[in-house]
Amino acid sequence: MWTRGQVIERIDWSDKLFSLRIAAELAPFIAGQFIKLSQMQDDKRVARAYSLVNSPDKPYAEVLAVAVEDGLLSPQLQNLGIGDEIEITSTATGFMTLAEIPKGELQGKHLWFLATGTAVGPFLSMLDTHEPWERFEKVVLVYGVREAQDLAYLDKLRELERTYPAQFTLVLSVTREPFADALQCRIPEGLVSGEIEKKAGVTLSAADSQVMICGNPGMINGAQSALLDKGLVKNLRRAPGQITVEKYW
Repeated sequence: MWTRGQVIERIDWSDKLFSLRIAAELAPFIAGQFIKLSQMQDDKRVARAYSLVNSPDKPYAEVLAVAVEDGLLSPQLQNLGIGDEIEITSTATGFMTLAEIPKGELQGKHLWFLATGTAVGPFLSMLDTHEPWERFEKVVLVYGVREAQDLAYLDKLRELERTYPAQFTLVLSVTREPFADALQCRIPEGLVSGEIEKKAGVTLSAADSQVMICGNPGMINGAQSALLDKGLVKNLRRAPGQITVEKYW
């Protein structure tokens, strides 16, 4: 289950937010899945789940993490440098994948990603594959953070805007400070008020939309409630719908 990985690159987005690129022997995975990172501390294994930010065709594992002051693992991960080793699960898992989205008449035309903070990770992985661009007419990423410095991979997202100008829409929301062309509302409130749809220029509907949500529990619950009010329903294997959710805690 556990294999030894080595840090080959790191990015510090802010004093707490960082990415690690780890060389390791991993089994093939599906964009949107997660692995676990682990350390032995006082003869006990401390492990935490992290979504893979990279697409499956990359020869490494890349994770986006935030150092929590009283966290058991994240502060140690933040201290890792190039060449340091970390244990990693050799097989990724998770159901936040496009394979879970209905196909055919039930699919709809528009794919929405709703993310807060580091939970943008699985969507970055998906966006770096061909599947969303081949299956959907419009792809909208709503990315909410507290401060502008928390907008990880913004250059990559701007490049996607340039690559898919008629297909991809990026909606940013920075709640604690003004930021160029960004909203300043929490995602659930933006859905209720219609600000997010107006900014995206795309309407949310049961007929046309598939929505994938990943983030903090408050955002997930609030966004689901707003979408249910719009007539969308949760997507289940036994009963296909429009709302797919990943909860990490």
